[in-house]
Amino acid sequence: MGVVVSNHGGRQLDGAPATIEILSEIVSVLDQHMTVLLDGGIRRGSDIVKALGLGADAVLLGRAPLYGLAARGRAGVSSALSILEDEMRRTMIFSGCHGVSDLSEAGVVMSAKDIGGREDRLGPNM
Repeated sequence: MGVVVSNHGGRQLDGAPATIEILSEIVSVLDQHMTVLLDGGIRRGSDIVKALGLGADAVLLGRAPLYGLAARGRAGVSSALSILEDEMRRTMIFSGCHGVSDLSEAGVVMSAKDIGGREDRLGPNM
């Protein structure tokens, strides 16, 4: 038994939070035996690492494999998935994680404010 955290209504409800923003809150109120899948907003391997660190058991992919399919058929899907896997591995290495079991919410940075930085990167005069 499980739950899919999705925001397909986001196209109609533009004020709804992104799935990644509310994932850990949802995971915290669910039975630990429930499988949690995150859907939406996965563009890079680092997005997958964040989702797993915030408590998702897996992510659902749409855009990346579909773009690969449109570009090169089955080989394109394989390439898109390989790119995501490489990005995921690289992100984990940069984060000091040897495996998925090393990921945790404490290591996830959602914005510059999370690490004491500024949210706007253009500076005060821009």
